[in-house]
Amino acid sequence: MDLVNHLEGRLLFAVPKKGRLQQATLDLLSGSDIQFRRETRLDIALVKNLPIALIFLPAADIPTFIGEGRVDIGITGRDQVAEHDVTLGDNSGVEEILDLGFGRCKLQVQVPEKGDMTKAEQLIGKNVVTSFTSLTQDFFAKLEGHGDVTKLRTKVKYVSGSVEAACALGVADGVVDLVESGETMKAAGLKAIDTVVESTAVLVKSKNSSQPLVDLITARIRGVITAQKYVLCQYNIPRGELSTACKITPGKRAPTVTSLDADGWVAVSAMVEKKAIATVMDELSKVGATDILVLNIANSRTD
Repeated sequence: MDLVNHLEGRLLFAVPKKGRLQQATLDLLSGSDIQFRRETRLDIALVKNLPIALIFLPAADIPTFIGEGRVDIGITGRDQVAEHDVTLGDNSGVEEILDLGFGRCKLQVQVPEKGDMTKAEQLIGKNVVTSFTSLTQDFFAKLEGHGDVTKLRTKVKYVSGSVEAACALGVADGVVDLVESGETMKAAGLKAIDTVVESTAVLVKSKNSSQPLVDLITARIRGVITAQKYVLCQYNIPRGELSTACKITPGKRAPTVTSLDADGWVAVSAMVEKKAIATVMDELSKVGATDILVLNIANSRTD
């Protein structure tokens, strides 16, 4: 009863309790000014400065708690959301609201590298091991040409971990598993022959949630993601070259242009993607821009 009372009226936010998404998620919460202290061994932490409770769950369970339970919002992998959606179909209560841009990987069909299989169709009717049974059954049902998992000839078996070892240990002819760098797959003597789904970390919410804080938290997280992706580029340019410079730095919506005391010159400020900033600075220099400065963005609120 004490736990129920503590959670009453709070937005419930599901966070991966371990694994590849956890640290990036915690950094995102910190950047969004969601202040909390998690006690050792406890999977619930109350936020100090907002009426939010963080619920630490396995990433695979988060879509279930959001779609079928009382959790309002959470961060997990798109692969986990897809598995949940395929399992429940139109009854799924999970809605993706933001691609967070980290944790990129692929759910791939893998077979022994020394074998003669080069296409996923060659696994039809054989043993396939995975922890994503719904996605795998749906994938092979379509390969078999009927799309009906109840008529599936391919034998899909569930294991919760060490999927990559299934072929070497004689349990499977092929596996469907997540691939990030590919090192684990290669170490297990496997090669990828098809992709079931491409995944990244996503912010998801319950379709049934009426919590007003969902929009606030979404805006804060979007602001942090934008700040991580962009820098602010400022420079001076002759007015005659302004249109050319604005094509180089169009900004997210439009650059900010300010007149200078120096006759015929303007100052320009625009958001530029970090990955492109070196090339942008080179191009600006070529068209006559001077005093080019690049500033990091700590946080943002942009459309």
